Amino acid sequence: MPHPPRARDLGLPVSGTSGTYNAITDVPGVTVGFSTVIEEAVPGRHRGLCTGVSAILPRGTSGEITPVWAGVHSFNGNGELTGGHHIADLGWFMGPVMLTNSHSVGMVSHATVGWMIDRYADVFERDHMWCLPVVGETYDGVLNDINARGVTEAHARAALDHAAPGPVAEGNVGGGAGMIAYEFKGGTGTASRRITVAGAAYTLGVMVQANHGTRAAFEVAGVPVGREMTEDLVYPSEMGSIIVVIATDAPLLPHQLNRLARRGGIGIGRNGTTGGHNSGDIFLAFSTANPQANPWHTPDVMTLAALKDSHLDYFYTAAVQATEEAVLNAMVAAEDRVAVKPAGKLVRAIDHERLRAVMVAARAI
Repeated sequence: MPHPPRARDLGLPVSGTSGTYNAITDVPGVTVGFSTVIEEAVPGRHRGLCTGVSAILPRGTSGEITPVWAGVHSFNGNGELTGGHHIADLGWFMGPVMLTNSHSVGMVSHATVGWMIDRYADVFERDHMWCLPVVGETYDGVLNDINARGVTEAHARAALDHAAPGPVAEGNVGGGAGMIAYEFKGGTGTASRRITVAGAAYTLGVMVQANHGTRAAFEVAGVPVGREMTEDLVYPSEMGSIIVVIATDAPLLPHQLNRLARRGGIGIGRNGTTGGHNSGDIFLAFSTANPQANPWHTPDVMTLAALKDSHLDYFYTAAVQATEEAVLNAMVAAEDRVAVKPAGKLVRAIDHERLRAVMVAARAI
């Protein structure tokens, strides 16, 4: 099945040099899996399901539990990223990052704990180890009967089991299946950037679950596209959220990753959002460098490498560029979907030719 078009395929102006797949999986070791739940209405059970789960495994399915150093930032906190307090205090997390809908956070967390226990049974038994899954959410109740809680333990585990390197699906897939961005169909998007600093080459990748923004605010490369495409509006004001996950193989410490995570706010702002009151805009950054034993076996004295802070500018730029492009990729790859609330309303994906025409008229492409 061919990959749907992406922002670059439409000739939309983007900055920076991408990795091989222009995806978060360009960061060595990172894998991504999805479980998408699409069902027509079943009387007495639900009014239609359009939802799912996305899984990001920072170190793939290695044979050991190895933490990754991390930072987190809440740009607007009307949302959830479980494990955030742990990351803020300790600067690391173990296991996958999961993305789903608002009412499925508990089930996905439960499933992830089970998956971790099964995969690393000896460690959990021997060391009295515990697991605090990182689970982010955005609300898909327009296109999905969210109150039916259609995401099951099996769906979450399937996303984890299917995580793989290489190209990453976008649009109506995984946790992004039922999401809306700038009142167009939104969803899952990804992008990456290559960085050379201090004589070494690094990669930074971003994956978003885009469910935010109002049409009037929508911009592409500074062009107020949303003002020219005013049909089929969905919201009277900003009602959604976005989760941004930033990964890199550069040796960055937790305080540096906190600062990197904050740049997600500039990245999403490039497309026009100001982060409305109802929006949960939460950003996570992690580094796969400096692998250490799990905390139950950490040596008394740890040795870590780190780039000096002044080199962070390169990563800030990459994070902003990749976040901006990942949101566009989510929207460009998305497909029309009929709402369950209000029933029958069509939430349209952005029209590629119309978008190009607006950009051409503005002399932006």
